[in-house]
Amino acid sequence: MSKSKAETMESPQLTAPEVALEDARRAAGNATSGARPDPEVVATAQRRQFTSSDKRRILDAADRCTQPGEIGALLRKEGIYSSQLATWRKQRAADQRAALAPQKRGRKADSAQAEDRRVRQLTQENERLRRRLAQANAIIDVQKKLCVLFGLPADETPSESN
Repeated sequence: MSKSKAETMESPQLTAPEVALEDARRAAGNATSGARPDPEVVATAQRRQFTSSDKRRILDAADRCTQPGEIGALLRKEGIYSSQLATWRKQRAADQRAALAPQKRGRKADSAQAEDRRVRQLTQENERLRRRLAQANAIIDVQKKLCVLFGLPADETPSESN
């Protein structure tokens, strides 16, 4: 009966399922043996972020490229893709169009003040409508009393005409 390499290293008392479990732990990096895990923390990759000056510099360099292959060499040198360059060009064109668009003069509208003004308007309209409703109810009550006083038939159902 020959013992496996793992059984002879670990412990002679381990059974076959225990050896398999220990091998799985070791493969997953959760070994329970005396060996310590590597304390080095692997850095996680982060996306590169280009500042606006970097983008402007690369776009200017790309605009100066006139010979075939120069833009490709620039892209390799800067470590960017052609799609990124195209996106930056679109952003630059949109910024230029926005800069040439007519600007509204005067103070900028404050959204909080505009909302307060709208709430005030709606409150005033609500109060006005309540007063009109109270007036309409008073008129209806007077009409009912007149109908009773003169002995006229009172129509209790409101008409559906608008």
